[in-house]
Amino acid sequence: MRIGIGLPSAVPGADARSIGPWAAESELRGFRSLGAFDRLVYDNLDPLMALAAAAARTERVELVTTVLNAGYRGNPVVLAKQIHSLERLSGGRLTVGLGMGGWAEDYAVSDVPMTGRGAALEATLATMRAVWRGEMTGPAGSIPALPPNRPQLLLAGFVPAAFTRAATLSDGWVAPSFGLQLLKRGVNAVRREWAQAGRRRQPRIIVERYFCLGLGAAETADAYIARYYGDLYPQVRHDVVTDVEHLRAEIDRVAEAGADDLVLLPCSREFEQISLLVDALDRAGRRP
Repeated sequence: MRIGIGLPSAVPGADARSIGPWAAESELRGFRSLGAFDRLVYDNLDPLMALAAAAARTERVELVTTVLNAGYRGNPVVLAKQIHSLERLSGGRLTVGLGMGGWAEDYAVSDVPMTGRGAALEATLATMRAVWRGEMTGPAGSIPALPPNRPQLLLAGFVPAAFTRAATLSDGWVAPSFGLQLLKRGVNAVRREWAQAGRRRQPRIIVERYFCLGLGAAETADAYIARYYGDLYPQVRHDVVTDVEHLRAEIDRVAEAGADDLVLLPCSREFEQISLLVDALDRAGRRP
């Protein structure tokens, strides 16, 4: 199982200028991917912007949105062009985890209804793929085509229709950031839908878990998860890694459940979290 690390782009108060150095150090220390996730009404960086900063300071590491919320981004051609640009800037290292987004306030400020989101996502995907195939043309030329099957696209969601979309419209599934049983049920459902669709290769499964290590780790994680998730805090906090033994156990659990990638998202903006995680992985007998 590949292990990646999240950027501190969704940690409130983080210095946006730290994204580049964080990305460079993470690549140097051997992490396989850099992740960034989306929220609109919150103290975070847009994930595409954060990953663009990371792309400028790295050469090999995969860049992943876990996930980018498409539901309230009204113009799919603009969104496709932004993703297209990041794919080119990174030299073809982008994997787009795409979802609808479930935070009601993000839809409210966008003046977009939360009904009909599934159909809207499917229409968005169709338009974006047309852009990436080079089918958007005008008097001055066209948006150039990307290489076939680029960028890699994974879909999120944990209702039956989401599993069907993941199996028929993407390369795999991005699991929720908490809940072992949710992960197991989702993996089984996506694989079942995958087989029914006649797909040959197995779906790629990415799962995220939050982490915080070092002095005061539990307290920092508590504050972060409570602020971000509110009433969902008890469900999420159980899976947040704050020590080596939990890290080892969580890696084993998600790997056994069928995950191909684990992206560990920081609860702290402190730069030392990178080295603390590398050390913890080493002590747990794992490598990035």
